[in-house]
Amino acid sequence: MIRFTPNHLSTGPDKTTRHITLDPEPSSITLTLEPADNQRLASLCGQFDEHLRQMERRLHVDISNRGNRFRIVGDDPAAQHAGEVLQDLYEATETAPMTPERVHLRLQQTGTAEPPEEGPSDERELLVHARRSLIKPRSPHQKNYVANILDMDLSFGIGPAGTGKTYLAVACAVQALEREDVRRLVLVRPAVEAGERLGFLPGDLTQKVDPYLRPLYDALYEMLGFERVAKLIERNIIEIAPLAFMRGRTLNDSFVILDEAQNTTVEQMKMFLTRLGFGSTAVVTGDITQVDLPKHVRSGLRHVIEVLSDVEDIGFTHFDARDVVRHPLVKKILDAYQYHEDVRDDD
Repeated sequence: MIRFTPNHLSTGPDKTTRHITLDPEPSSITLTLEPADNQRLASLCGQFDEHLRQMERRLHVDISNRGNRFRIVGDDPAAQHAGEVLQDLYEATETAPMTPERVHLRLQQTGTAEPPEEGPSDERELLVHARRSLIKPRSPHQKNYVANILDMDLSFGIGPAGTGKTYLAVACAVQALEREDVRRLVLVRPAVEAGERLGFLPGDLTQKVDPYLRPLYDALYEMLGFERVAKLIERNIIEIAPLAFMRGRTLNDSFVILDEAQNTTVEQMKMFLTRLGFGSTAVVTGDITQVDLPKHVRSGLRHVIEVLSDVEDIGFTHFDARDVVRHPLVKKILDAYQYHEDVRDDD
């Protein structure tokens, strides 16, 4: 239980304070986190109060505490917001230790920067059930993305690295497989070198393409476990292949993910999209700002946005830096690159 205590108490007939009173300039809130548990409080604050300092930087407030009594100083909305975040994080320490990553994700979820543009409203509680975890989309763009995947046979997730495009798509695919909505997963990537010359890769076909498909393997291992993924691949229920091997096939009763689609050509993208058979779902992900194709070759992902953006029953979700769920510095890096591109375009 969390008690908010103003500097000048205002009590009702039951002599219990239930509201927040803010001091004028600067605003301050004093709150008490209960039950008082030293281990949970230490987890909430972090080593050398690193979690509190993280909240101060992101929310532009000052936070101090003595035991389970916290004082927050800042602008009126920011102070109230910080109090709500502290309350939620303290409640979360009951089930798991607090980490800087969990603090960051909680702050990201509440929109500490300007809120992302809202996509189509969807009042459902969008939860993706993987075998080992329950995955919940956090930002409005992620919710719109998952809703599109669940509702449409073809959907696109377009945006910068770290926004959860591939991870959420794999989670939806695993859920569909576990529920027997599909008979197999087909995970596809174009085998394009990211600005490097890798030279001849030894080994069989699987060993040759593994370096390009590692992010998909990592997501599968996290959700299903190494041994189960290995068994499903051996039984061909999970197929991981380079894009070139899709030509001439028809994929029925499958969940198909094309990752890193910015590195497809126009012809390859058309070829992939026409592989979709009955009872199948396809998800295409990519970042049009990180194209590794030769300069004279047009990205199939850029082209398909122009061609299919107005076609009904196809979902497009455009992520931006505000959706990044990696280290907070990643968002600043993406913003800096975007600013540099905008300035160069103006020149």
